[in-house]
Amino acid sequence: MSRSTPSIPSNSAVPRAGLFSREGIFRLKPVDSSEEETTGGLRRTMGLWQLVALSLGGLVGAGVFSLAGVVAHETAGPGVMISFLVAIIASAAAALCYAEFAGTIPKAGSAYTYSYAALGEVVGWAIGWDLLLEYTAIVAVVAIAVSGYLSYILERIGIDLPHWMLGAPGTGSGHRVDLLAALLCVLLAFVLSRGTRQSARFETVLVVIKLGIVALVIIAGAFHISSGNYTPFLPFGIGGAFTGAATTFFAVYGYDAMSAAAEESAEAKKVLPKAIVISLAIAAVIYLLVCLVLLGMQNYQEIDVKSPFSSALASVGLGGLGMVVAIGAVIGITTSAFANMLAVTRVWFSMSRDGLLPRFFARNHPERHVPTRVIWPVGIGSALIAGFLPIREAADLTNIGILMAFIVVAVAVVVMRRTRPDLPRAFRTPLVPLVPAVGVAFSIWLISNLDWLTWVRFAVWMAIGMIVYGLFGFRNSAENRPAGHRGGATS
Repeated sequence: MSRSTPSIPSNSAVPRAGLFSREGIFRLKPVDSSEEETTGGLRRTMGLWQLVALSLGGLVGAGVFSLAGVVAHETAGPGVMISFLVAIIASAAAALCYAEFAGTIPKAGSAYTYSYAALGEVVGWAIGWDLLLEYTAIVAVVAIAVSGYLSYILERIGIDLPHWMLGAPGTGSGHRVDLLAALLCVLLAFVLSRGTRQSARFETVLVVIKLGIVALVIIAGAFHISSGNYTPFLPFGIGGAFTGAATTFFAVYGYDAMSAAAEESAEAKKVLPKAIVISLAIAAVIYLLVCLVLLGMQNYQEIDVKSPFSSALASVGLGGLGMVVAIGAVIGITTSAFANMLAVTRVWFSMSRDGLLPRFFARNHPERHVPTRVIWPVGIGSALIAGFLPIREAADLTNIGILMAFIVVAVAVVVMRRTRPDLPRAFRTPLVPLVPAVGVAFSIWLISNLDWLTWVRFAVWMAIGMIVYGLFGFRNSAENRPAGHRGGATS
C-alpha cells in the first residue's frame, strides 16, 4: 500500500466513529490474551499463602492498631463495632466482584485493568488515576499510625523527641511535620525496590508476627473486659457509627492491593480468588474481636488515639504487655503500608505500559525486575502526605477513592457478564446482579458520609487527571496504535 493511502486501524478511527465511541475514549483493553503472555519483566513468584499474607498485610494494620481507637474516641464510641461490621459487609460484596475479575483477567492494575477491559479506556483511566492517589494516601495513613506507636515506645524508654517532628500541622501544639512517618515511607520504597521475591518474604514474616501479636492482645485483653465500658453503646447516635463506617472502610480492603500484583502470582487465575476470600474472612473475625476487647478494656473517652491498644492495656495494669504490643504494632502495621505501596507501583506500571502515562515508567530494573522508576516517586509522595496531613483527613482521602473504584468494579462485573459471557471465569460472583448492587449501594451510602473537604480534594485530583488524559493519555494509548506497534519496552 502506498504512503499516500495508509491503513487506519479500526481502534484509532476516532474521526470516523466518534470520540465517545468504542473506537474513541470508550475503546476496550483486550482480555483474550493468555495468562502466560509476557508480563513485561515481572516475575510470577507468589503462591496462595504469600498472596494471602500480602492481602492480610493490607487488611490488618492501622485499622486494628490505630484507626479503631480514633473512630471510637471521636465518632462512634463502642458503636465502632457497628462501624466495622457495616464496612465489612460492603467490602465483602466488592470482594466477590474483585474475585471474579481476578480469576478472569489476572493482569497487573487491579480495578484500573478491570474497568478498562469492561467499561472503556476513559473509565479505566479515571479509576487508575484515582488509585494512584488512594493507594499513596493509604501508605501515608499507615505510616502515621506507625509513627504514633514509635513515639509511645520512645517516651516509655525516656527519649523525648523534639515536639515539632511528632505530628502534622494542626495535630498538636507546635507540630510541624510527622518526620517518623515520612521516613518510614522512604524506607518502604527502598525495601520494595530490592525485588518481588525478597519483598514478599519480608512481608510474610511481618504478617505472621503481626497476627501473633493481635492474638496475644485479644486473649490477654479478654480477661480485663468491663461491661460498663460498653455503655452508652452509641454515644454519638447511630449516625456516628455509620459515619465511622465510612472512615473504617479503608481498613478492610487490602485484597484490592493484592489483586494489583496479579502478574507476579503463580497460577493467578486459580489462586487469586481464593486468596481474596480467605484473607477477608480472617480479617473480619479479627476486627470484630479487636473492637470488642479494646472498648471493653477502656472507656472510649479515655482512649489515646495515637496508641490505643498500648494505652488500653496500661489502663488495666498490663503496661508491660502494652510495650510489647507497641513494638509489634510498629513491625506489623508496616505490612499494610508495604502492600499498598506495592499496589500503587503496579497500577502506575500498568498504566504506563498501556501508554496512558509515559512509557518511561514501564521499564523495570534489569536485574531485580521491579518498576524502580515508579517506586521512588511513590515513596516520596507518600512521605509528603504522611508528614503534613492528619491521619483522619488522609484516611478520608483514601476512602472516597477506593469506594469509587468499588462502584466501578461492581458495575463492570454486570456489564462483562452481558458483553463477554464467553470468557472463562475461574470464580463467579454469586447472585449477580444482586451482590454487585449491594456493593454499589453500600459504597454510595458510605461516600455520602464523608465531609465536603474530602470531596473537594477528590474533585480537584480527578479534574487534573482528566486534563492529563486529554493532553497525553488519549493520544498515546496503546489502543490508539496499530496492533503491531502496541506496548512498550519494559525491561
